[in-house]
Amino acid sequence: MDRIDRMQLFARIVEGGSFVKAAAELGMARSTATQAIKALEQELGVRLLARTTRHVSPTPDGEEYHARVRAILSEIEAAHSAFSADSPSGHLRIDAPGLLTRTFIVPRLPAFLTRHPRITVQFGQGERLVDLVREGVDCALRAGEPEDSSLMMRRLGELPEITCASPAYIQTHGMPKSIDALDGHRMVGFVSSRTGKVMPLEFVQNGRVQTRTLPVAVSSDSADTTADLARMGFGLIQAPRYRFAQELAQGDLVEVLPDVPPAPMPLNVLHPQDRQVSRRLAVFLDWLKEVFADLP
Repeated sequence: MDRIDRMQLFARIVEGGSFVKAAAELGMARSTATQAIKALEQELGVRLLARTTRHVSPTPDGEEYHARVRAILSEIEAAHSAFSADSPSGHLRIDAPGLLTRTFIVPRLPAFLTRHPRITVQFGQGERLVDLVREGVDCALRAGEPEDSSLMMRRLGELPEITCASPAYIQTHGMPKSIDALDGHRMVGFVSSRTGKVMPLEFVQNGRVQTRTLPVAVSSDSADTTADLARMGFGLIQAPRYRFAQELAQGDLVEVLPDVPPAPMPLNVLHPQDRQVSRRLAVFLDWLKEVFADLP
């Protein structure tokens, strides 16, 4: 096994968290994979992986080495793909919000994989901020304006936002007729992963964004949890309209202040800029543009 093969094996182990899975993907015995990583660690003079009976994770040195290995492997693949007539192939790691993935991407995914049968896709759907380079993620879908200027960004569209509440909440607190009538109301607190603070409500009135921070009884940094809290009547909530399409249709939530909705949320796809875009990522990014082309 040469150096490039060991790099590829190491990357698969880190990204899959398993020697067995990586060995199976590369068609080798687990014992062969174990000996190859031991030889790699001896050659480098550092410990790359921390092993337990159930999981394998990179050490700090392993994380740094993995970031460099991913960049090297991507460059090798890009160089090969540039002169290859074969269809795009390989594994894509995508990080995206779960509901957005299930609503927009998964229903259309069979068509993409039929068009590109040699590509496999893995979705990561945690709510934490992901280090794309360090964790070997090819691209991430993010709502809002990104703050990391080291990443390349493609705008996919804008997600219409809505203010709503449960019928039980409206029955208790009344339906506000204007922004100035929000005194006495409360909101479900959504905690920003960037600031650690509860985000205010936003309303667009006469072309200007106005914010209101209402009393909060319960808050969370999980979009799914805050959605549940809103359905239970804990206060007003703002979110992309698609998130509450079913609840609005069923009457479990009602729209509030429709004449002054929140500003639409930009939707972007981000990928590392210090890495040559592989053919599989290029066709996936083009396909994403098609998927979200019909957004208002």
